[in-house]
Amino acid sequence: MPEVLIRKYSDRRLYDTGASRYVKLDDIARMVREGADVRVVDGRTGKDITSAIFTQIIVENAREREIALPLQLLTQLVRASDKATHDFLTWYLDSTLNLYDKAQETLRTRLSSAKNVVGSPLEFVRNLLAGHTLQSQAPSPQALELNDLRRQVEQLQSRLQERETRPRRKTKSKRAKK
Repeated sequence: MPEVLIRKYSDRRLYDTGASRYVKLDDIARMVREGADVRVVDGRTGKDITSAIFTQIIVENAREREIALPLQLLTQLVRASDKATHDFLTWYLDSTLNLYDKAQETLRTRLSSAKNVVGSPLEFVRNLLAGHTLQSQAPSPQALELNDLRRQVEQLQSRLQERETRPRRKTKSKRAKK
């Protein structure tokens, strides 16, 4: 999505320069949720004030919906007055959000695979029995391990069959010696 440029004027009005219309905080929040890259600048100075506007959106949402960021996080943000602490918290939150995004993408991929399985369960069973994975034709480590276990079970079965067909030696019991 292209970047959406919003200008904030001294009368606190927010103007979407691309759509040529005034917007509210809720409109900006919706744009961000839909994946738009929103940038807000001061109409007079041109200074980027996106962080302040996003913070205002979070505060408004917390007030209206009675949901807020965890108190521990808010406390750390207030304490982060020095640059080193602020930089660390920024890095930490970025890393955590990146992990969250990756987890969501993995979940979406697996759900898509599960939908394919539901769509064709017989094909899934055939592939499973053949040792194929849903994602590729190359055997996964689990499939390789499964094949190895199957081979070991077959070897054990053949050994058992050999023992059963071999004539048994008669051993004298201890009672017979007495």
